[in-house]
Amino acid sequence: MNAVILVEGVSDQRALEGLARRRGRELESEGVSVVPIGGAHAIGQYLERFGPSGLDLRLAGLCDAGEETAFARGLERAGLGTDLGRAEMEALGFYVCDSDLEHELVRAVGVDAVLQIIDDQGERGPFTTFQKQPAKRALGLEEQLWRFMWNRKIRYATLLVDALDLDRVPRPLDGVLAHV
Repeated sequence: MNAVILVEGVSDQRALEGLARRRGRELESEGVSVVPIGGAHAIGQYLERFGPSGLDLRLAGLCDAGEETAFARGLERAGLGTDLGRAEMEALGFYVCDSDLEHELVRAVGVDAVLQIIDDQGERGPFTTFQKQPAKRALGLEEQLWRFMWNRKIRYATLLVDALDLDRVPRPLDGVLAHV
């Protein structure tokens, strides 16, 4: 292994591995591992293990907007920079999804295609029920789809990546893969 991409969870791992496959990359043979860290606040221990004071591998990462600060602090504590904003994090290979990976993918794939994926998975009924919940009724369709994915994100991550037009891949996903 010569490079590692640190991601918050398994859905991020599956999405990146699926996108790499679609782009014709074989991460394993390239010596690149996508490692789910079990949440953004674990970033420090993984940077210590794989970073300059550990195995000193090439690093990259992907996190949600709500976890940007945790990633920035971890990178700073690992000695990879100070006062890291998004641009500085990206220069290090660490990208932030707005607001999270599922949101990026739903936007990129598009509402109609996501609805088709839900139909193909036999989940139109549960989605319709979800839409009827009082707290969900006022949301736009795109946001409803994004929130519906929350408890299904591991399964849907690969499905959404497989449905992506490769010219519409969310910038953070392409950026993190390009870094390694």
